[in-house]
This record gives sequence, C-alpha cells and structure tokens, in this order.
Amino acid sequence: MSILNEIRNTYGIAADTDSYKFSHPTQYPNDADKLVSYIESRGGAYGETVFFGLQLLIKEYFLEQLTHKQVDNMIAFQQAHLFGVEIDELEVALRAVVDDYDGYMPLKIRAVPEGSVVPTGNVLVTVENTVADPRIFPLVTYMETKLMRLWAPTTVATISYHIKKVIYDGLVQSADDPDAEIGFKLHDFGARGVSSMEAAAFNGAAHLVNFLGSDTVVGVMAANIGYNEQMSGFSIPATEHSTTTSFGRHDEAEIVERMFDKFAKPGALFATVADSYDIMNFVEHIAPRLKDRLRASGATWVIRPDSGHPVETPVELVKRLSKTFGFTYNGKGYKVLDGVRVIQGDGIDIDDVKQIVRRLLDEGFSVSNIAFGMGGGLLQKNNRDTLKFAMKACAIRRNGQWQDVYKEPKIYDPITWRPMLEGSFKRSKAGRLELVYNKETGEYRTEANGDEHYFLQNGFDLALETVYENGKLLRDMTFTQVRENAKLPTERKVAEAA
Repeated sequence: MSILNEIRNTYGIAADTDSYKFSHPTQYPNDADKLVSYIESRGGAYGETVFFGLQLLIKEYFLEQLTHKQVDNMIAFQQAHLFGVEIDELEVALRAVVDDYDGYMPLKIRAVPEGSVVPTGNVLVTVENTVADPRIFPLVTYMETKLMRLWAPTTVATISYHIKKVIYDGLVQSADDPDAEIGFKLHDFGARGVSSMEAAAFNGAAHLVNFLGSDTVVGVMAANIGYNEQMSGFSIPATEHSTTTSFGRHDEAEIVERMFDKFAKPGALFATVADSYDIMNFVEHIAPRLKDRLRASGATWVIRPDSGHPVETPVELVKRLSKTFGFTYNGKGYKVLDGVRVIQGDGIDIDDVKQIVRRLLDEGFSVSNIAFGMGGGLLQKNNRDTLKFAMKACAIRRNGQWQDVYKEPKIYDPITWRPMLEGSFKRSKAGRLELVYNKETGEYRTEANGDEHYFLQNGFDLALETVYENGKLLRDMTFTQVRENAKLPTERKVAEAA
C-alpha cells in the first residue's frame, strides 16, 4: 500500500489538517452552534480569477466515510503529536460525525460554477455546518487545510486564461480563423516540474480549462474522470534530447528522417527538438533537406528550440524558416509559414509570450506560426500568495444570534512605528456572505448579512451554488460546461459576429 493511501485508510478525512487545529474545538465560545467560513482571492498578480478544482477535491476526499477506528487512530496520533495533551472536544466532534451523521462531514459547501471568471476580492466559496450542533461546528475551520488547496488549480487556470488572452488577441489580429487555432497554442509540459502526482493531476486539469494541448497525462485523466469528459486534452509525437542524441552528433539528421518515415502523413503534426548540438546548423542545414518531402507529405512539422534567449530565438527561427520553406499571406495580410511551425517551451512566462507575439506581428508574421509550452512555470512555480488566497471565518451563531467574525490588522510604518493610513489587504470579510451576479452587466458583487434565501427573496441573482452537502456531491459539472464558463469575452464576441 502506498504511504498516502495508508494515511487515508488509517486516519480518514480528519488526517489532512494543521496541527494547531487539533486544539481549536476547545477554543470557540461555548454558546455557539454554527459557523461560516469563506474563500477568496484577495488580489495578487491578476485582477480576476478562473475558479476551478473544487469538484476534483470533493470527489477525491469528501465523499469518504469516517469510521470509529479512524477516529481512534487520529486521537492517538494527536495525543502523541501534542506531547500527550488530551483534547476531548476534537474527539467529541469526530465521534459525532460517525455516530450522528453516518460518517460524512455535516457541511454545506457553496461555490461559483467552475470556470467562472470572477474579479478578485469576491467570495468564491462558503462553508458552514448544516445542522446547529455545538459539537461539530468547529469542523468548518478544521477542513480549511484541505479546502484551501483550491488555490493551486485556480491559480493555474487563471494564469493559463490570461496567457490565452494575449495569444488570442494576436490571432484575432493576424489569423484567418482564431478559434480553430487557439486551443493548441499553449501546451502543458509541467508533469515533471511539480511535486506530486496529485499536483500534476489537479493542476494539469486546470490548464485544460483554457486549452486543448497537454503532455501531462494524469492531468488529462483527471479532467476526463472528474468532469465526465471523454477526452479533454491532446498531444502529438515528438522527439526529446535522449532520442535525438542517441544517434550521435554526426547523425542528428537520422532521427528527423525516422520521424518523417513514421509520422509525415496528410494532416498530421509531429515535433522535433532542434538544439541538441547547434540549432542554427539544424535550421540552416538539416531542415532544408526535408523541404520537398514535407511538402509532398501534407504534414506539419513543428520545430522546438529548447535553449537560448526565450524571446529572440523563436522569432529568429520563424524568420529563417520562412526563407527556407517559404510562406503565404493570409487573408489579413500576415505571413504564414508553409508546412512548418515553431513551439517555444523553454522558461517562458506571460511577459515573454507578450513580447514574442508583438515581435512576430511587428515582423509581419502571423501568430499562427508559433505555439508555446510551459512546464513548472505553469503548474508549480506559483504559490498561495500569487493570488493572495485565504479562507477565513466570517460569521458565528451564538445563543441563536448571528455575530460577525473578522480580522482587521492595524499596519505600522516600519520606520516610525506609527499606524499607516491604508489598511491591510489581510482584513477579512464579515457576515454571512453571498456572491450576487448581475446577468445584464456580468458584474459580481459580494454581499453580507443574509443567507441565500434572504437574497433570493429580495430579487438577487445568486452566483454561489450548493456543491456539497452532508457527504453528497450535488453539482456534477461536465468539462464542456467549465470551458464554456471560462471563454474569453473576445471569443464570445468573435463567435457572435460569425
């Protein structure tokens, strides 16, 4: 049995938390019976987020039943871990889940539909206990550790979305059919650049919200299984340095010949790495030998530089390949290479993509000529602070009355140690929160101090939907639905115009 499976089987859903949360059930007011928390992106690198990953998280963890044996093991671990400290309240809460709630967490999780593009600073998820029970309401914040990992797939989906904006705008300017091309313009190379298979699966699936190209196999599988999709991502045959260099420095052309033998068919695509020894030698001397064969095959050959300047190298390759293979002018007056393309996948970020797109357009080349690949920079490089994600308690019910819960740190000037006028971005929201949506303007707004019934009765359109309640998944989205929600505004306008 794997280590992680043994942890899950031995301790159950209660295992995945922070140590200090063992002592939290004893710290809440004795007269409380309900608690509400929320998740938001407080800002960061982008002004809007693409929400994604909750369905994966729920299907992976929240549909399991907790057992008394797992509670026994969890409490034994907790006591040993906290130097023998006994905390009865935690055991009471977990035993209540097993005895009175059939082993399922008696929680309600509401969230925006996945794929929704929501301005930062708005509530994305709310969590509360479904039954007024003084024993179990602390489990709302006990689950923070697990639920907060939504930051990762949401951050990946958000980065992928904003890169898509850049590329799509370039295609709208320079390509005859932007919608036919955009799906394969950013490829996920990140499987080896992440820390675990779960990260590859969840974050790899997040990228596919916006694009169709991926080499992260478990990411494609996660999107297929988690969102009821037959096939969510695609790839093509490609060489790597081990296959290329296995022929030796003087026989580099042989691997290219072999790729042509196997994959050069009408309508097919295949890729070869070009920098194993000398990328300019590859482009100037090896590639031209295949010109006639490529033209006769009807295939598209993708050439990948994997070193050098991340902006200058791919632009220079496009220019040199245009001289060797020729080009045509498309309907918008931009040059499109004949039968050959470039993919830049070495160490790029969104700023590099912007520069490459701009450089190509300035040189008169369509963005059709290039695709991009990202690895750990897409799936792993970022952290919870990239979009300033947080989960905070916002309301508690005491003696039958709701009370706001929030923090409001006072910030001091590090030189004078006097209070600063501007507040901290870490100030949390207060009250029973709701995300409302204006269908006419497309605007989101976070409201407080009422539940969904109150807002519905007062004519609000609610953006949050109940996803999970008492061990059951109530909203099971398809990947098609997620992708539709995440379409760029420009994409929708182009589709309407067509």
